[in-house]
Amino acid sequence: MTDLLHGVRVIDLTTILAGPFAAYQLALMGADIVKVEQPITGDLARELNSENPQHTPMMGASFVAQNAGKRSLSVDLKTAAGREIFERLIRESDVLLENMRPGVLARLGFPWSRIHELNERIIYCAVSGFGQTGPLASRPAYDQIIQGLSGMAGVTGFAGGSSVRAGFPVADSIGGFAATMAICAALAKRAMDDTGCFLDVSMLETSIMALGWAASDELIGGRQAERNGNDNVTSAPSGTFATGDGALNIAANTQQQFEQLCRVIGADALIADPRFVTRTDRKARRSELTRELELRLEGRSAGEWEQLLADAGVPSGRVLNVHEALSQEQVRARQLLHDVEIVGSRFHTERIIGSGVHVDGEALVPPFRPPTLGEHTDVILRELGFGSDDVAQMRRDGVVQ
Repeated sequence: MTDLLHGVRVIDLTTILAGPFAAYQLALMGADIVKVEQPITGDLARELNSENPQHTPMMGASFVAQNAGKRSLSVDLKTAAGREIFERLIRESDVLLENMRPGVLARLGFPWSRIHELNERIIYCAVSGFGQTGPLASRPAYDQIIQGLSGMAGVTGFAGGSSVRAGFPVADSIGGFAATMAICAALAKRAMDDTGCFLDVSMLETSIMALGWAASDELIGGRQAERNGNDNVTSAPSGTFATGDGALNIAANTQQQFEQLCRVIGADALIADPRFVTRTDRKARRSELTRELELRLEGRSAGEWEQLLADAGVPSGRVLNVHEALSQEQVRARQLLHDVEIVGSRFHTERIIGSGVHVDGEALVPPFRPPTLGEHTDVILRELGFGSDDVAQMRRDGVVQ
């Protein structure tokens, strides 16, 4: 059974990435996701990558990647009729997820107090750049802004060089995962006490949480984290090494792993070399050790060394580009990628990423394709008790699409 959240209805009032990512994870676990979108424009992600000649209008790559398995309700919440629809949806739902700037939903007439009044059991999760309180709460924020302010970019790059942002939206993804985790925990609590709650997820704080040793060294060890390029500052040899063909990550963090590494690459003499006897010695002479190892590693390709080291129990792996990473046999075997239909001015299939979680041995699969804007409006309005005449009138008035 992969539908862990079967019967849970989630109002997805999110756009772009962090919020849609969180809702997509819930969809993969079986929740009924009602994506509430503005008429005409919808989620801004629908038009991202529109410069791509293969782009289907209103089906941008970012939107397709995070919105399979969701139903689209297109409604103007600035109208009285639109707010009535939203009220009914709140009454009939389990979770409300939004990533607007703090206060926006309240100005539309739906502060937490009103939402809780409409449905005492609902779980309201607000994802924002800085959280709902504090001096930065009202600031707009995107992933790169959070990477900079969290210290992520500050510890990324090479010593003596400039800071570097991660090449992917790590702050958005971490914030989305945190929201998904919090929602699932709140649902577990509600199963016991039948009450909802308000969840305030800060991308800045979740990103700082993800710093790991970079933050703990500062807080506990009293050492300021620095940029170390591809080296793992906590151990040596642990980093990226040049081979005869391609780069190879090696993490020989224990004495046994170091000795096995030396034996596999034909550098047995390094085991007893007084420069590298202990873990502390190896960290202090990291550059010398790297040169010694790379002299041996140049004899084979990264792929060959990866297999030999894995067989010997030494953690290692090639440095792949995204295409190579997605093409790995391991990824195919785990059924991480899924084909979904795209409907628009042209009909075609795209491949998207699912979940890294398996349930009872089964991969989590998107239940259906990404929706066109407002595709499920009529069905959802009927579920909420609106009649055909009501829907027709709201469409004439531009309340729904």
